[in-house]
Amino acid sequence: MSVVQHHEHLVRPWAAWAVLVLMSVWTLVTAYAYARPAWRTWRLLTADLAVAFGCLFATGLAASPYFLTQAPPLSSYWFAGAALSASVIWGRRGAATVALAYGFADITLRVLMAADITAATVRGVVLLLLACLAVGYMARVAEQAEERFARAVTLEARIREREQLARSIHDSVLQVLALVRRRGDEIGGEAAELGRMAGEQEVRLRSLVADGLETAAPSSPAAEAAPTDLRDPLRRLQNARVSVSAPATPVLLPGHAVAELTAAVAAALDNAERHCPPGTRVWVLVEDEEHAVTVTVRDDGPGVPPGRLARARADGRLGVAQSVLGRVRDLGGTTEIHSEPGEGTEIEMSVPRG
Repeated sequence: MSVVQHHEHLVRPWAAWAVLVLMSVWTLVTAYAYARPAWRTWRLLTADLAVAFGCLFATGLAASPYFLTQAPPLSSYWFAGAALSASVIWGRRGAATVALAYGFADITLRVLMAADITAATVRGVVLLLLACLAVGYMARVAEQAEERFARAVTLEARIREREQLARSIHDSVLQVLALVRRRGDEIGGEAAELGRMAGEQEVRLRSLVADGLETAAPSSPAAEAAPTDLRDPLRRLQNARVSVSAPATPVLLPGHAVAELTAAVAAALDNAERHCPPGTRVWVLVEDEEHAVTVTVRDDGPGVPPGRLARARADGRLGVAQSVLGRVRDLGGTTEIHSEPGEGTEIEMSVPRG
C-alpha cells in the first residue's frame, strides 16, 4: 500500500515491485513449509530471516531517503511474520534477538540512506519485541500442555494394560498357586512344603500386581533424575541370611537408576532363594567408584552348572536374563556372572554414573 501511495518517492519503482512480488511468493512458500512439523526447523527459519532482511535492505535500492520519512521500509510489516516464526521455534530469547536485530537493521538502513531516524522507528521495534515475547511465551505454554496431554494418554494406556494383565494373572496363575497351596496342605509331607512355597509366591504376586496398579503413574522427570542414596533400598533387602555391605558415605545415583538396580538385586536374591538349599548365605557388596557403582551379589550355594543359564533362556525361562541382565543393560551398565559347581554364584552389576 505504501508503494502505491508514495510511488513518486521511489527511485527505482521496478525494484520495489520486484520486492513485493518476492514477498508474495515467499509468503506462500513459508506458509506451506511451516505447516509441516518436519520442515519447521532452524534451517527454514534462517532462510526466512535472510529473505526478510534482504527485502528490508532492498529499500535502499528502490526508494529515496524522503520515502522513509513518509513510510516504513518496504518489508517492515511483512517482517513481523519471520519474527513471530522465530518466537515459536527459538522461544522468547530468539524472538527478542530477532526483534532487536530488526531495529539495528532499520537504523543501519536509515544511516546508509542518510534518512532521519524518527520516534516511529523506535516504537516499531518495541511493538515487534512485545509481540514476539508474547507469542514465544504462548508457544512454550502450548508445547508444555501438549507434553502433559501425551503423558496422560500414555499413563491411561499403561493403566489399562496393567489392569488387563492383573485380570489375566488372577484368572490363571493366582488360582493355580492357590490350588497348589490347598492340595499341598491336604496331602502333607513334601507336598506341604511345596504348598507353602506356592502360598508365599501367591502372596508376593498379589502384592506385586496391587502395587503395580497403585504406582502406575510415572514419576516426574525431575524426581527420576534426583540423586538418591542406593544404600537405603538395598538395606531393606537384608535379613537373617542376606548381608548387605555398603560404604559409610551415601552412594548417589539418579532415582530411576536406584530403583532399577535395586530391582535387579532383589531378582538375584530371589533366584538364589529358589535355587539354593535352605540356609544358603548371600552377601551383597556395594562399591562406590569414581565413574561407576558396582553391586555384587554372592552366595555359597551349589553354583550353576556350565550352560544352565543358556538352556534356561532357550527353554523360555528368562528370570535372570530379563530381571537382572536386562535392567542393568537398560541403564547402560554391564553384568558378569561367575559360577562353578560347588563354589557358589557371583553376579557383578556395574552401572555408570552418567
